[in-house]
This record gives sequence, structure tokens and C-alpha cells, in this order.
Amino acid sequence: MEEVLQFLKDNPTFYIATVDGDTPKVRPFGFAMEYEGKLCFCTNNQKDVYKQLKANPKFEISVASKTGEWLRLKGKAVFITSRESKRAALDTMPSLRNLYNEEDSIFEIFYADEAEATFYCMNGPVKTVKI
Repeated sequence: MEEVLQFLKDNPTFYIATVDGDTPKVRPFGFAMEYEGKLCFCTNNQKDVYKQLKANPKFEISVASKTGEWLRLKGKAVFITSRESKRAALDTMPSLRNLYNEEDSIFEIFYADEAEATFYCMNGPVKTVKI
């Protein structure tokens, strides 16, 4: 998980795909953290991404580095929102405090369950890891 988290931190704009009915939806994300041994992300429960993940928790993330490597991460979203998980997110990325606080009822934390990450490189081997 550390290698995946580091790749996401090194390339802080990544794209998460969900499904809305039978239509794929993709949008940029920029937050990832380790919390209680899990790879976590955050969102707002007023957004379509939250509603889509609640209806169908399967998602995929894709991100590329400036040097030509890329990562594809697939998993199932499991929401673990609590005061403690919110605090961890706010401590990890203090700029989130401009949007949320620990008491904010729209602030949601989820982790990647049953996750698999695949690292790709134009000139090298493909590497897949389970998270």
C-alpha cells in the first residue's frame, strides 16, 4: 500500500471512475491517506460521486506521472466516516479545513476494499499488487 500511496502523493491529481446507471463517470481527485492500515479517500456526500459509490461501490483510479509511469487502482468503496477518520484526513491535508471540519455532516471518508493496483511503464514490466 505504501508504494501506491506514495505514487498518488507524488502525482496528486488522479482520476476516479464510477458508474451512474450504465454510464461511466470520471472526475479528478487529489486526496489519499493511510488510515488504520487502509488506503483512504474523501468526498462530499452531496456530490454525485458519493451517490454513485453508494449505489455501486466499484471504482477505478488512474494516474500518470510526468516521467511516463502510470497506475491503475481498482476496488470497492467502503465508507468509514467517523470523527477520527475526518480528523486524520484534515491532519493529512490541512487545506481541507477550508472546506470541512470534524463535525461536518457532508464530509465522508472511504477506503479501497478488495483493491488491486497495477503499475505500468512504457519500457518496463507491469507490476500488480493487492492492497
